[in-house]
Amino acid sequence: MPTTDKPKIAEELLQSLQTKTQEEKQVIVHCCFPGSAAFGNLIRIWQSTFLVDDTIGHRSHLIHAENIAVFPYWTEVPPMKDFWFTLVFSGLPKECKRFDFMEVIPEEGGFFVQNIRRNESDVYRIKIS
Repeated sequence: MPTTDKPKIAEELLQSLQTKTQEEKQVIVHCCFPGSAAFGNLIRIWQSTFLVDDTIGHRSHLIHAENIAVFPYWTEVPPMKDFWFTLVFSGLPKECKRFDFMEVIPEEGGFFVQNIRRNESDVYRIKIS
């Protein structure tokens, strides 16, 4: 079988693809809802949950929720155990250094964690109350 030379890709195309790859990165947030003695504790996440960097005016949107119901449905939280769920968001811009986790909802009780320091992996563990 004949061998072929490695194809050459135009530098402009490589740079364009690199930009698109950076734009498509995702941010993973593992969330802990601390255990309590209460029975019948219900939680959910709204699609209007964002990672917000106000210094550069950016909002990363919720893409996927794992192990938690999305509004209008509810997830029952077992008593006395920390409850973990995972959220996947659209990517943060390269220049983002800190951001807030913010659930923007038309009622009281939205989740909010302020001033999360950005890391290289874009995978985070936060505690929600």
